Formats: sequence, structure tokens, C-alpha cells
Amino acid sequence: MKTDELSGDSGESFKSCTPARVEGGIGESAMPVRVRVKICGITSREDALAAVLAGADALGFNTWEGSKRYMDIRGAGGWMVDLPAFVTRVALCINKPLEEAMAIAQLPWVDALQFHGDESVEYCERFSKAGVPFIRAVRLGNADDLEKLGGWSTSSVLVDAAVTGAYGGTGALADMALARRAVERFPRLNITLAGGLTPANVQEAVVAVRPYAVDVASGVESTPGRKEAQLMRAFVGLVSKAG
Repeated sequence: MKTDELSGDSGESFKSCTPARVEGGIGESAMPVRVRVKICGITSREDALAAVLAGADALGFNTWEGSKRYMDIRGAGGWMVDLPAFVTRVALCINKPLEEAMAIAQLPWVDALQFHGDESVEYCERFSKAGVPFIRAVRLGNADDLEKLGGWSTSSVLVDAAVTGAYGGTGALADMALARRAVERFPRLNITLAGGLTPANVQEAVVAVRPYAVDVASGVESTPGRKEAQLMRAFVGLVSKAG
């Protein structure tokens, strides 16, 4: 993708929404010491290990049966439990009954959950009492959606592209100007940037948005649910350079 194509829905380019880097602590708009990388839509042990070798900090496993990247997380426990330490295993859930989400959270090979559907504030508040870390995804379509970023009973929020009728994983590019506004407005949240990221655009995206982490699925795949080791290595390397 060319640099002049790297713009959000607002029409602003990455460069036009890039402020000077600010050094500071909690409560200030600051670039993290190192931007983390989550590779989502892992469906096999082979791809999981390739992602770890590429330098991923977290792996995402989609438990929604309607996804092209669906994986039976209970059936995969035999190999997920043996993944290397210090790599976070995240189960992505969409509109699951609370009891089922709680049960997934208790699996020994799951470290955190990600709610990527229509889960309510009350739902997340009740889940938070389980003491299991979780990420709440919010789709940013316009400035009004920034109001949805707070109040989820978690400091971990993922901002994604807004695509009608889809819950993510579309490859659509997120609005980078809106994402940057989210980081500025909610400095105490650990905001993960997702939506259309690839090795071709992630470096500029990180510089423009200053997220806590980035999340990629389709941008490092050969086909849906099948990761490409070379693309994963390139993606992680470019995120590191952006810092």
C-alpha cells in the first residue's frame, strides 16, 4: 500500500495526525517503551509457534463459530498448554453467554479474553469479578464512537475499523485520526490498534497513533486462518522500528 493511501475514514493522512513524541508517565500522552504485538486468528500449533518465533507478545484464538478463523479452543488445549511462557493466550469471544465466557476463562491454557461483539457494560462488569484480564473491542466509525471507550471495567481496549454487519477481521483500515484521538483522550487506557494493519502500513500507523499495542490477523495471512511466517516476522520487525 502506498503512503498516500494510508488514511482513515476522516480523510486525514497518517502524517497529518502525527504529533511530536511526548515523554511522560501515567496520565500523559506518551509512546510506550515498546509497542506490543498481538497476532490474532491463530488456528494451528504450527502458526502459533511461528508467531512466537516472529516475536509476538500475544496470540489470539477465535472462539466464534461464524468466523473463518474459528478454532475449537477446548480441543486445542493439548498443544496450547505447551506454548512458551511470556506469550499471552487470548480467547476472542463474540456474544457468548456470560457463563460460557467464564468457563473459557477458567481453561488452564487461556490467559485473557477479548470481547469483540455486542457485550454490554453490565456484561463486562460482571465478567470483571472473575479476576481474569480481558480486552474490550470498540469499532470506531465516527467521533461519536469515542464516547464508547470508557466504562468497560478494564483498562485494555482495542479500537477497530467499523464495518457494517461485521465483528472484525475484515481487513478494513481503521480510521487512524480517530484512533489517535482515542489515545489522547483516554491516556490511562492501554489501547490496542487493529483494523487493516499490514507490514506495508504498520510502521506509519504506530508513529501516527502511539498505541499500547497493535493487533493483526488478515495482514499476515496467505489465506484466512493460515499465517505466513515471513509476513509475521516483517510485521513485528517494523513495529519495533517504529518505536
